[in-house]
Amino acid sequence: MSLAITIELGDADLQHFVDAMKKAQAEAKNLSPKQIADAAAQLLVEGHKVKVPHFIAERLHKLDDMISMVNDEGFGLPAEDKERVLACLTYFANPQDIIPDNVPVLGFLDEAIMIELCVRELRYEIEAYEDFVDFRKREAAARGVDPATLKTQRVDWAEARRVEVIDRMRKRRGQSYQSSGGGWKPALFSFGG
Repeated sequence: MSLAITIELGDADLQHFVDAMKKAQAEAKNLSPKQIADAAAQLLVEGHKVKVPHFIAERLHKLDDMISMVNDEGFGLPAEDKERVLACLTYFANPQDIIPDNVPVLGFLDEAIMIELCVRELRYEIEAYEDFVDFRKREAAARGVDPATLKTQRVDWAEARRVEVIDRMRKRRGQSYQSSGGGWKPALFSFGG
């Protein structure tokens, strides 16, 4: 038996997460990109040590995808886009989260909510990365090579696809901002400031 529960976050609720993200970003300002990604990856290790509900496990998998995106040398996310993803990951690099992780069942709830907010913020980046990874797997299989060996290589066909998906990602992000009347800006994350 499963049960669907919908959580609606109002402006005040979202502001709570915005404030938590800003605090985490301020505390992580002296961390290197590798330190941020490694600290966020530690959350995944902790999540595997305990039994978490399925809806939290699904979100932790999405966090793993965001970490992979910034670490994947073959994808080579451009610096300004990588900064957007790292800005999201700073929350997960902060050991002082809203709900302590050792609270049974609910310990990872705040992370699950923040992951969902990050996924919405980074939907075009994640879509582009997933597209690139799928393309790389298909092309590697068609050429009889191991896709794992291509993670740090940019062969011509992968480089062409990488440039294509990055361009599409930026266009979609720009169109999304314009369709909202030009007044929309990332509310959850600030970049470079």
